[in-house]
Amino acid sequence: MPAEFPEFRLGTVLATSFTATLTERQGEAVERVPTPQRLTDWLAVSGLAVDSCTAAQLELARELRESIHAAATAAASGHALPAAAVHVINDRSAQGRAAAVLTPDGQRRWQLGAASAVEDALGVIAADAISIIAGERDGKLALCASPTCQAAFFDTSQSRTRRWCDMNTCGNRQKKARFNARQRKSPDLP
Repeated sequence: MPAEFPEFRLGTVLATSFTATLTERQGEAVERVPTPQRLTDWLAVSGLAVDSCTAAQLELARELRESIHAAATAAASGHALPAAAVHVINDRSAQGRAAAVLTPDGQRRWQLGAASAVEDALGVIAADAISIIAGERDGKLALCASPTCQAAFFDTSQSRTRRWCDMNTCGNRQKKARFNARQRKSPDLP
């Protein structure tokens, strides 16, 4: 991975990991898939390897990403799902032709078509988004408590009270800010 690009934030839920390819949405946004090749890289590390990606396919992917983010944010906030976002998610899901296949070691893998691999991968991501937004999986959608992030994430913790999309980034940053604020208020006396 070239050092010029920020690292991917990979979670355990495909759809919300995909929305994390754009982070710090409420601050200085960080685009983690700025080029078609970076989308190809992200798809590969997410188990959806494709040979190549065009600029037009990258735009389709970004449209899907933003639609998933909008729908997941609405669902996590208890608001109506945006009709335009639902349309894009449904459209990408319907256009994908990926097949789940079982590997000899008992794992599920996605088989993507040669001619429409990126569209198939986007279909898998859209279907994953549908399953979490529709409440079909054990967990709940939540929004990151970081004021600069506000990412939608899928909370599968036992108590369903997770506050951060990623403890190693947003959570630690907020804890450090609180610690520094306490230190400024009450410096140690000699």
